[in-house]
Amino acid sequence: MEMAQLKMVRAVAQTGSVAQAALQLHCVPSNITTRIKQLESELGTPLFIRAGRGLAISAAGEIFLDYCERILALVDESKRAVDANAIPRGTLRIGAVESSASGRLPPLLAEYHRRYPDVSLELVTGAWSQLLDDLQHHRLDVALVAAGNTRAKLEHSVVYSERLVLIASPSSAPINGAEDLAGRTLLVWPPGCPYRAALENWVKPHDLKPAIASYASWGTIIGCVSAGIGVALAPEGILARYEQTNQLASYRFEELAAVDNLLFWHKDTQRHLARDAFAGLLRETFGQH
Repeated sequence: MEMAQLKMVRAVAQTGSVAQAALQLHCVPSNITTRIKQLESELGTPLFIRAGRGLAISAAGEIFLDYCERILALVDESKRAVDANAIPRGTLRIGAVESSASGRLPPLLAEYHRRYPDVSLELVTGAWSQLLDDLQHHRLDVALVAAGNTRAKLEHSVVYSERLVLIASPSSAPINGAEDLAGRTLLVWPPGCPYRAALENWVKPHDLKPAIASYASWGTIIGCVSAGIGVALAPEGILARYEQTNQLASYRFEELAAVDNLLFWHKDTQRHLARDAFAGLLRETFGQH
């Protein structure tokens, strides 16, 4: 069993195709096919099964892939640990929910790139549960999410607290409290979003049953609010990124508590200079410890 074979397994699992994996690893497809067959023979079990025109990982392959990712992550960490002249370099894979990726992160990423030009940044957006799953399996180096349950092998710290703003069309009736949402449509993210939960919990004691429209995009939600379709609860940091919000009515209520945004990392990866520099810049920017 060789490191190259582990990288091939990971690449085929990620792409679902030997051809795409070959492009990623800069080798010929026949080499990947041969090396994976040799590995399957050594392990005594198939790692992939044919799925249409591509490949799907087998049950045994899923188990083996988890070990591959852990081994490859440890190899990368060992190289960094023994480098006496180490400075942040290589690739930093960041996962973030869209509210962070579109709101607070852009200027911070620009500053990070200015300070650490040798680091290649990869930003992935998604639901917090998927991002934490990717982090657990070493597919990400850090994850910035607006919620998150404790997960095995993951540690976290609060980066910043995001105030919540209720936004509505300026032509709609003023909103002085949750009871004024009666008869209105709530524009929210799909279930699991902490901002959706905050809005639902706010109206629940008033026995309101407003219409719900779910969109997995802040741009879509803000555009619909601007068009007068309904109201939405948005994190304050994202509003400055959308020009339409300047023409919207905005309301702030003490009962709508700020939502903590958390930085997660894998505790098994103890030394990662690019990741640690990113965490340091977050602390410097937002003042959390």
